[in-house]
Amino acid sequence: MTLIVKIRRENENIPLPEYATAQAAGMDLRAGEDLVLEPGQIAGVGTGLYIELPEGYEAQIRPRSGLALKHGISVPNAPGTIDADYRGEIRVILVNLGREPFPIHAGDRIAQMVVAPVTRVSWQPSETLNETGRQSGGFGSTGTR
Repeated sequence: MTLIVKIRRENENIPLPEYATAQAAGMDLRAGEDLVLEPGQIAGVGTGLYIELPEGYEAQIRPRSGLALKHGISVPNAPGTIDADYRGEIRVILVNLGREPFPIHAGDRIAQMVVAPVTRVSWQPSETLNETGRQSGGFGSTGTR
C-alpha cells in the first residue's frame, strides 16, 4: 500500500515514518517540534505530517516500548486512531509518567503508527446470545496462573 503524505515545510528534513526492521508492524513516527515533557504532563506533539489513508483503513498510534520502559513516556489514549477522512496534522498525545523531565527534539522517534483495515458492523438486536464456557466472567475471572 502506498500512502499520500504532505510534509510541513519546516519538517522536510525529518525522515518519513519507517519500519525499523523487516517484520516490524509499526512505523516509527518522529517529532516535528522541540519541547520538554514535564513529569505528569500530557502534550500533543506535532509530527509535521498529513496523510491520506484509503477508505476502509485507519492509522493506530501506539507507544514505543523503549520510551515507556526507560522513561515512562506513553500514549494515554493508546491506540490513538487516525480515521481515513482526517486530513489534519498527525499529532501524538504523549504523557510523561516518569519522574524526570523528558526533552523531545524534532526528529526524535516518539511513537509507532500501524496502518490497519477497519471492519464496519451493523447491529442485530436479540433477546439472547449464544452460550460460551466463559459466559459473563471478566476482570480476572480466568485467574492469574
